[in-house]
Amino acid sequence: MEGTPTGFPREAVATRLLAASVRTSYDPVVEIDWSAPHVPGAYWMPPERSSLYGTSLWTGLSEEQRIELTKHEVASAASAGLWFETILMQMLIRHYYDADPTSRHAQYALTEVADECRHSIMFGRLIEAMGCPVYRADPFDHLLGRWLKATATGPRMYAAILIAEEILDAFQREAMADESIQPLIRMVSRIHVVEEARHVRYARDELARQVEAAGPVGLAYARVVIGRAAYSITRRLVNPRAYAAVGIPPAAGVAAARANPHWRATLRWSAQRIAEHLTELGLVAGPGRLLWRRAGLIGD
Repeated sequence: MEGTPTGFPREAVATRLLAASVRTSYDPVVEIDWSAPHVPGAYWMPPERSSLYGTSLWTGLSEEQRIELTKHEVASAASAGLWFETILMQMLIRHYYDADPTSRHAQYALTEVADECRHSIMFGRLIEAMGCPVYRADPFDHLLGRWLKATATGPRMYAAILIAEEILDAFQREAMADESIQPLIRMVSRIHVVEEARHVRYARDELARQVEAAGPVGLAYARVVIGRAAYSITRRLVNPRAYAAVGIPPAAGVAAARANPHWRATLRWSAQRIAEHLTELGLVAGPGRLLWRRAGLIGD
């Protein structure tokens, strides 16, 4: 699917993606052994991807606390994934509502919703299996998500989908190949990466069409909404309350993470592919670009 050129006929793209969905779709309730014991001493993510890695706070933690911190950071990211996938499913259903239900494009939208239903169950089971709390969005982001799912269309809808999917995908592609971390995380990451590759192809192809159809005013508005979505998604990756799990005051953890060059480099790494793609489409510009910089996803 990665070789499908932008502008390829919409129905042909959807037909290929539907065929791929038949070949490689997974039920995480069946595919994952949720009762398997956790591996003692194994991290839940590569430690260098922790938001506090390399800081004095990290140095002051014991090895057990560092592992515990990565567990709660993964739970926070999974909670953010649940939050956005709920938004995404409602945006896709709104898109389907106006579409031709006999078209392969519309049928793939429903297929993606089915995938995301399973992913949401998978992330919920993951948080439960780790014994962590659900790290919910703060009231403002919760309200922002409610607004986005009810109103986003065109470029801002598909760009927001891609930002969330591709940032998480970067972390998971690395995790699924890292045999030093918990097997449960590797399996969850592998399932999500395989199925999300189809979602990214679908959204990228449709985004290019939506940008071509949008006028200058619509694109200007979309850039601001997209920038705010990038900012919210990034800020939601590590909930401040995750730091309290290892005895770090949330405000101190947030301040250390934001000043941490390792974490800033990780954020830029995770967003590099999507930031470059949206920049090429003219969607990272103007006031919206300032939000991308504030989120730490791009440099000056």
